[in-house]
Amino acid sequence: RDYQQADIKHLSRWKKWKRAGSKSLRKFLNEVKELLSYLELWRHDIHSIEGKFGTGIRSYFSFLRFLVLLNFIIFILMFSFVTLPSIISTYGVFNSSFTKILPKNTEPHCTVYKPSGNKGLVYFYTYLKDLLSGTGFLEVTILFYGYYTIDDAWLSALRYNLPLAYLLATFAYLALSLLWIIKRSVEGFKQNMVNDEDQFQSYCNKVFAGWDFCITDPNAAQLKHRSLQYELQTDLEEERIRQKIADRKTKEKLRIYSLRIFINLVVIAVLSGCFYSIYEATVFSQENSNVSIRRNIRTDSANLLAQYLPSIVITLANFIAPQIFSFLIRFEDYSQAFEIRLTLMRCVFVRLANIGVLLFSLWSQISSCTTEECKACGYNYELYPCWESQVGQEMYKLMIFDFIIIIAVTLFLDFPRKLLVTHCSFKPIQWCGLQEFGISDNVLEIIYGQTICWIGTFFSPLLPAIATIKYFIIFYVKKISLIHTRKPAARPVRASSSNFFFLVVLLIGLILAFFPLGISIAHIPSSKACGPFRNFNTSWAVVPATVLGFPAGLQRVIYSIASEAFAVPFFMVICLVMFYFIALAGAHKRVVEQLREQLV
Repeated sequence: RDYQQADIKHLSRWKKWKRAGSKSLRKFLNEVKELLSYLELWRHDIHSIEGKFGTGIRSYFSFLRFLVLLNFIIFILMFSFVTLPSIISTYGVFNSSFTKILPKNTEPHCTVYKPSGNKGLVYFYTYLKDLLSGTGFLEVTILFYGYYTIDDAWLSALRYNLPLAYLLATFAYLALSLLWIIKRSVEGFKQNMVNDEDQFQSYCNKVFAGWDFCITDPNAAQLKHRSLQYELQTDLEEERIRQKIADRKTKEKLRIYSLRIFINLVVIAVLSGCFYSIYEATVFSQENSNVSIRRNIRTDSANLLAQYLPSIVITLANFIAPQIFSFLIRFEDYSQAFEIRLTLMRCVFVRLANIGVLLFSLWSQISSCTTEECKACGYNYELYPCWESQVGQEMYKLMIFDFIIIIAVTLFLDFPRKLLVTHCSFKPIQWCGLQEFGISDNVLEIIYGQTICWIGTFFSPLLPAIATIKYFIIFYVKKISLIHTRKPAARPVRASSSNFFFLVVLLIGLILAFFPLGISIAHIPSSKACGPFRNFNTSWAVVPATVLGFPAGLQRVIYSIASEAFAVPFFMVICLVMFYFIALAGAHKRVVEQLREQLV
């Protein structure tokens, strides 16, 4: 400090002022950052959970908070650029107006859309049914795609192109989600690389630096002791399995590989059964729901069951398939860590693929055309006059049913089990004990719901608002469940690796959401009776139509960027940059290996 003070005396006034300014700015930014940390959502709750149950379970609740914030920002984006301009122009707020252009070169029968709204005297349970299924009075609200039928919104002399804004807002929320997840994944990947050490270093870290000093609860401390013991046993078990694999003879290898092939065939058969059941349930549900609507059949309970049949079948598949996978994995003779990862990836696949099968089933029904009138529209206009709204209703039902199941499991399974274990001394009940709070299973639940939200937001722009409220409530439900009705898993996961795994699975869900959205936007003809894209063959067609309205010079620039003459050199430059970073990563890896050898 004395040296710095002496050095300052010889500086000019400008440098002194510059140094003092940078110091004051740094101090101010630190104070602002500290103040913002107090405004962080659930800050105290998450710190309390971390103190009682360690960093592994804390990572789940931090992940849940991240999804609440992500969905809230997506909701603000869609509401600001899609919903709000529609409402303002429809009701003439701020001297605004709107224009509707009738579809050109379209058969008249393609433009007929009569929503199944409630008319006359309506019973309360009908409103309840509509609230659960998204039909009736909800079908014609701002919740679904069919409401947004204006082409341009005018505020004085300013023109707002709603179809283009709708499409760009969709791309924006997908890009935002992708960039945010990648940013968080990179941080987790760095930690994961540091933790991915050899067995000797892993042993040293567990013995000398394995304790979690956030723990203050005695029960959690005992759990951490068991966790460290379990990790050491796992390391020894994996070493034993590696030695066993090395000592295998040809006959033993042949037997194990044959068994694994057979078990994987069984897994494929289970997946095929799930997919076929979902497909049949979706076809049955759509046919019966549409027949009921056309004939005005008022069997509300049966109709509601038919509408929710795909959601019920998907939930059953999500419950039964993982149980079968967990049973079969025991016979495949993998290491314990690989068993967990493989089972989780199978569960992730079955959950996310089920959504894909549901959408494929809907698209096969939407695209099914047998008459010339239907082929003129490009889709089944009789059953699906506004097919985007009906896809949105399916995503809405999946979201609501998933929320109901999570609440029901906590209320009707976890709480009674807790009461029985606490107050009943019957040995089988005590042997069963409390249900474990499995971090991976709970994460798969919310990633499944988030994938539904990403796909459904295009068809139901306010679905992120429902997802935000849903995850907000789930946070408190899971917190109460963890503290009062469940016990932490006996085999907890490391926080850094679990955070990275959560984000990787979430990234897989987002990438899978790109495919159905891409097909819906670029391939399937848009509805001619509703929505902002009535005047376009597909939703993507609004982009070339907008480019045609640009000045000739700007059009040439855009077309040249989209041409092969630009794409090929750009691809080569990207490849060179990628090879440079791969070489840099290899050099860093060699340096890290040398440092590890020096540490040993």
